Amino acid sequence: MVALQELSWLPKPPTWQLDWPTIMACCPWLAELAATPQDPQYHAEGDVLIHTRMVAEALIGLPDWRALPAAGRAKLLLAALFHDIGKPATTQVAPDGHILAPSHARVGAAMTRLHLWTTGLGMSLPFQEREQVVQLVRLHGLPIWFLDNPDLEWALLSASLVARLEYVALLAEADARGRICHDQAELLARIDLFRSWCAEHTCLEQRFAFPSDHSRVQYCRRRQSDPRYAPYDDTWGDITILAGLPGAGKDRWLNSQLGAQPVIALDAIRAEHAIDPEESQGPVIQIAKQRAREFLRRKQAFTWNATNLTRRLRDPLVDLCLDYGARVRIVYIDAALETTLARNQQRSAPVPEQVIRRLAAKAEPPDLREAHVVEWVET
Repeated sequence: MVALQELSWLPKPPTWQLDWPTIMACCPWLAELAATPQDPQYHAEGDVLIHTRMVAEALIGLPDWRALPAAGRAKLLLAALFHDIGKPATTQVAPDGHILAPSHARVGAAMTRLHLWTTGLGMSLPFQEREQVVQLVRLHGLPIWFLDNPDLEWALLSASLVARLEYVALLAEADARGRICHDQAELLARIDLFRSWCAEHTCLEQRFAFPSDHSRVQYCRRRQSDPRYAPYDDTWGDITILAGLPGAGKDRWLNSQLGAQPVIALDAIRAEHAIDPEESQGPVIQIAKQRAREFLRRKQAFTWNATNLTRRLRDPLVDLCLDYGARVRIVYIDAALETTLARNQQRSAPVPEQVIRRLAAKAEPPDLREAHVVEWVET
């Protein structure tokens, strides 16, 4: 793995030249963007690839981008290249003839993660750098649409926990300048308003400072409405929820870090009750949750060991623990995908490779909106 700022094609002072032929050679996935049209009312410049190049050129021309540290410049430029990668999969023509790409930021974020997890740049990136780029792609439209959010404060404060909103604003500005449209001035005015709102609420250049991690969890999970309120913290213990692909190293980390703490392992339950992994997992989850409730009633810390790769899977378990007043820690075990596949083959009962690749494509690593403590461990 190498750091982002070490990529050879990144523009450097004093010329700040964008080497587009080299970028296209290093990022072959960009080529398919040329086949995806855009609505001429909002993108008169043409297809998605033309727009992407214009966005990259607009970004590197911004004085605020040039003033950033090299690592920040690298993350933003890479996010600009990826920001519309979800459009080929989501573009559709509406009955009135308008071209739409609903949810392209969400789809694009997942695609970005998989590219950066594997060899989309010719190598895989370290977890933290990868996820920072992913979140910029996911949130690149936020400065344009934030005023339409019915819970504006929640949207922006929680977003500040996963991305530097100063960077999100810079990417949005480049996105607005890197197009030909009739409403560009309005888009830029919205972005300026976004910056002003975030600066006023102290979340533009840093995460919003909640009074405590307990306050953060209660607010982000909508259990309290005021982000500045510091509820009495009577939580107990540390319930650890492991997450990660099969073969990432969860068992190894568990054995080295938590010793004799009780473990609820879905694989063990499947083996105990002879339930095939390809069968319905409802009975496995039911047994596991019943065991979890027994520990929670006794206020006994334990570890839940499963893949837990999406928030949809983690949320019910976190809520169960919070309902019993427990503190929750999520530990995400990460490794390069090829490393994970190799380790899996060494297991006594390896998971089929296509299953791991399918899980990787929909993985959503946990973030600080989910639990009292979130740790990311690279193995």
